[in-house]
Amino acid sequence: MAGVKKGSGTRQKAVRVRSKAGRSLSSTLWLQRQLNDPYVAEAKRQGFRSRAAFKLQELDDRFKIFKRGMAVVDLGAAPGGWTQVAVERVGAERQPGGTVVGIDLLPIDPIAGATLRQGDFLAEDAPAWLIETLGRPADVVLSDMAPSSSGHAQTDHIRIMGLLEAAVEFAAEVLAPGGTFVGKALQGGTEINLLNRLKRDFAQVRHAKPPASRKDSAELYLVATGFRGRR
Repeated sequence: MAGVKKGSGTRQKAVRVRSKAGRSLSSTLWLQRQLNDPYVAEAKRQGFRSRAAFKLQELDDRFKIFKRGMAVVDLGAAPGGWTQVAVERVGAERQPGGTVVGIDLLPIDPIAGATLRQGDFLAEDAPAWLIETLGRPADVVLSDMAPSSSGHAQTDHIRIMGLLEAAVEFAAEVLAPGGTFVGKALQGGTEINLLNRLKRDFAQVRHAKPPASRKDSAELYLVATGFRGRR
């Protein structure tokens, strides 16, 4: 698996988590999954804030999203795993290098090489603030946003696609011509109107499920390249 060292061939014993008073079954199963996930352990070893960092690494390895010196916006950046990868891959920690800006409703601990803001990317002043902070239109807009699960598949699909649609609209405001948008969707189909818009606004639109995405997850990613400019 990309970014994660494979074992020596010996099978490690799975960690089982016992039920505990006050802990729900879903919380127990989530904790057990985390403790047995090699990506979680490797993210901790490499200093990434979330296992999601490997998803962006794998998408970049496949689609060549980043180049040194790019200006990048990370929507819904908390806790910062994708921002960390973007900083590394555009050289934002070095001079001259790229620029990375992250925004989220939740607070984000500082990340060297990135400018972070707690706030709503849908706020009226957000696009202007981001472009001013970047110093120019963005080359890449990232969105790994997902609402809290309701436990109802259809409701969750509507919510996540709503976030994706809002992120696409935002990207159209801040991307430079030729820019790239990467956003989280759910398997089961992208709404035809949104897909048609992406195909209209970008030269190429592709779907991908990176290896770091859990097999039982319905998530996939849209990678839209060659932004044609706002219409």
